[in-house]
Amino acid sequence: MNRIWNSVVGKLWLTILLLVSFVLFIVTVLLLEFLGNYHSETVEDTLQQEAATIARVFNDYGEVTNSLTIIEDILGPDTNAIIAEVPFESTYYIHEGINGEKTREIILKEPDFQKVFETDETVTKEMLLPSMTEGNMMESYIVLASPIQTGEQVHGTVFIYQSLEVMDQTAGRTTNIVFLSAFIAFLLTTFFAFFLSTRITLPLRNMREGAFELAKGNFDTKVRATSSDEIGQLATAFNQMGRQLKHHVEVINQEKEQLSSILTSMADAVITFNQDRTILLSNPPAEKLIQQWVGKISNTDNEPLPPEMVHMLEHVLSFEEEIEEELEIDGAYYAITFSPLYSKKSIRGAVAVLHNMTEQHRLEKLREDFIANVSHELRTPIAMLQGYSEAILDDVGATEEERREMTKIIYEESQRMGRLVTDLLNLARLESGHMRLYKNVVQINGMIERMTMKFSQVAKENGIYLSFETSLDDWAATELDEDRVEQVMTNLIDNAMRHTPQGGQVLVNVEQEQGYAKISVNDTGVGIPEEDLEYVFERFYKADKARTLGKGGTGLGLAIASNIIKAHGGEIYAKSKVGTGTSFIFLLPLKKM
Repeated sequence: MNRIWNSVVGKLWLTILLLVSFVLFIVTVLLLEFLGNYHSETVEDTLQQEAATIARVFNDYGEVTNSLTIIEDILGPDTNAIIAEVPFESTYYIHEGINGEKTREIILKEPDFQKVFETDETVTKEMLLPSMTEGNMMESYIVLASPIQTGEQVHGTVFIYQSLEVMDQTAGRTTNIVFLSAFIAFLLTTFFAFFLSTRITLPLRNMREGAFELAKGNFDTKVRATSSDEIGQLATAFNQMGRQLKHHVEVINQEKEQLSSILTSMADAVITFNQDRTILLSNPPAEKLIQQWVGKISNTDNEPLPPEMVHMLEHVLSFEEEIEEELEIDGAYYAITFSPLYSKKSIRGAVAVLHNMTEQHRLEKLREDFIANVSHELRTPIAMLQGYSEAILDDVGATEEERREMTKIIYEESQRMGRLVTDLLNLARLESGHMRLYKNVVQINGMIERMTMKFSQVAKENGIYLSFETSLDDWAATELDEDRVEQVMTNLIDNAMRHTPQGGQVLVNVEQEQGYAKISVNDTGVGIPEEDLEYVFERFYKADKARTLGKGGTGLGLAIASNIIKAHGGEIYAKSKVGTGTSFIFLLPLKKM
């Protein structure tokens, strides 16, 4: 029943059926009432007509005995008559069936009929009288008492009575016919109601299935319009809705993909927060930052954000205004912008954009250090150039030998300034990627040994033992720019010899490490403090500024060497122990044979 009531077909069918059943019930009740009254009136009219006819017969013939034959013909079937000339006594009677005496006695003694003997009024009454067919059974009868003239001065009464069973039988047959008609009408109504509801709801069921398909995301679903009425128009509108939904979903997906691509490709971190301060959306840079912050930043609320960002978020959500700050978080610098997100008129969250300013800060510091270092490096030679030039102009040198010495100093300082400028230009080209490398396939052992032995004479003069060792196969080769690698080796060997005291040792060693050639320059010099090792490849770094200045170093050699090795796809690093010595190691990829 619930299944029928929950369907449109069932609702339409039950509604029409109940409506028609109610109408049929009312019509049947009224019709039965009408037919019942009609039968009663018909019987009364028939009895009155028969009574009037009997009265005329008596009036015409005068004698009752002469009229009985005619009266029997006048009475209808199942109709009996009693003729009484005086009250309470019957003169003549016509009764077919049993219980005649009891019936006459009851009728004659009925008080309501006594006034008929005295007046010309006709009285009709329903009475319970003994049955004419069964001995101990009472039946309903309709009795009509009508006055007649039985003599010149005798005023009698004729009683005509008829069993209502006949009328009930007639009414029953009529009722059966009415109920049969109602049942046929009920069946026809049920059939046409179900047919009509099915014709109406079949397209609706199709549209329901189509709606379920749309809900699943199948926007190509179509509903066939089988008519041009409102249901057909609804099917057309449904198809148009499906096309519009497909178009809008495609547009939304495109915009979503574009937004996702933009967020993914952004270098800045973007985090979207809900009103309850939970993270709704974050791009890969933001997820990486959050992973770095988790566990590293102390936060009593167990939030993945630094306390400074939490305060900014609370400010934006509370005051609904944009805020910008530059913060240092976990050793990194970020320019952070928080903006509120609105839903209609109320705030629904906030979005944070974090721009990493660490590189800018580092570059700014490098720029400041570069300016300071260049100024420091140029101050001494410029001062010496200026001082000795003024001395020459003022004829301070008394002898030719003194003037020559001053000129030599000016020349050396100018060369030093030239080397500094050249190194700066080379470093700038390397870092900007404008330095072109002329690569050739070169055997590693022969090249490194030749570069090492170039310093043998200088080593003898300084009392330093210079040696070369290799465990690499002689046929091992790599593709490189030989001049640039020679520049690296010259810088490393020169640094090792300048920082190694007389009687020390400088060893150049070549070996293979996986797919790389490992070249190391080892000395037994003073060494570099451990805390300075990470800065040795920065420009203008000098572990012993006073001594390197005296030996003509610019502080740019290792920075240039690092850039050259990286340009070849290799790696360079340093190991050192104060008082023991230093090792500079760089790796070059070997060429696969």
